[in-house]
Amino acid sequence: MLEYDDVMNSQRKVIYTRRRHALMGERIGLDVLNTIYDTSITIAEQHAQDNDFEGFKLELFRTFALECPFSDEEFKSIRQDQLSDKLFDSVLLTFKRRMERIAQVAHPVIKQVYENQGAQYENILIPITDGKRMYNISCNLKEAYETESKVIAKAFQKAITLHTIDEAWKEHLREMDELRHSVQNASYENKDPLLIYKLESYNLFKAMVDTMNRKTASILMRGQIPVREESAEAQEARQRIALRRAAPERRQDLSRYRMGRNESAENPNMPPLPNQTQPQRHEPIRAEKKVGRNDPCPCGSGKKYKNCHGKGL
Repeated sequence: MLEYDDVMNSQRKVIYTRRRHALMGERIGLDVLNTIYDTSITIAEQHAQDNDFEGFKLELFRTFALECPFSDEEFKSIRQDQLSDKLFDSVLLTFKRRMERIAQVAHPVIKQVYENQGAQYENILIPITDGKRMYNISCNLKEAYETESKVIAKAFQKAITLHTIDEAWKEHLREMDELRHSVQNASYENKDPLLIYKLESYNLFKAMVDTMNRKTASILMRGQIPVREESAEAQEARQRIALRRAAPERRQDLSRYRMGRNESAENPNMPPLPNQTQPQRHEPIRAEKKVGRNDPCPCGSGKKYKNCHGKGL
């Protein structure tokens, strides 16, 4: 049992040392560079041995979100160590651009919050996504303002490294527990269960480190702060505001027109403006007197109206 625990203890020291470095954050930049370098070497060695250029391009895009910096002829002609070094240089250049972009996007917001509400907040959460998940990265507001938001990239690297280490280690512990129970059956085949356990645990640990490195590099290479795009309505509104600001004389003319309407309403002797209508005067309706059927006819004949001009009405 002690020899089984020694195997786990040796792996635990490696992982806990790496996790402590990420947690303290003092050498997080070096750890991230080592992660990218190890991943670049693994990908180059894996596909250079098989001479698989198409698979190499696909793996670069899947892991680093990077277009292949080599041609097919160059991939097959250069040595494996040169291929690894050139791949690492290309990935490192893209990674630095990603981190600089995060600082450029975040700094205007950090500056505005610190100058207006710096006394109210000590820490601030920065949303960063890799296209699949959203990570809320916490950092000190004052430190982010003084470093022009460069500390945000460092906090992002630290958080992602800790996250991937914890997830990979928990999964590895579950696999090691299953391996420990399964190797007991080797005794029935006259084999040493401890020896098989050491060999298989090493392979599992190596696969875990490779998966952890690839996942860390993939998230860091795709990390970006989501920026809300301006809608069509907002663009139209902004253009209208710009046109109003660019035409102050037109507003002055409209104001004079409104002033002229008020003056003409106060002074009835002024002529009306072109678009102004004068009020209409309404005359009273006069009703005419009707002649009755039995009344004398207005013509003066002395007959009743119904027997004279009103006959047949």
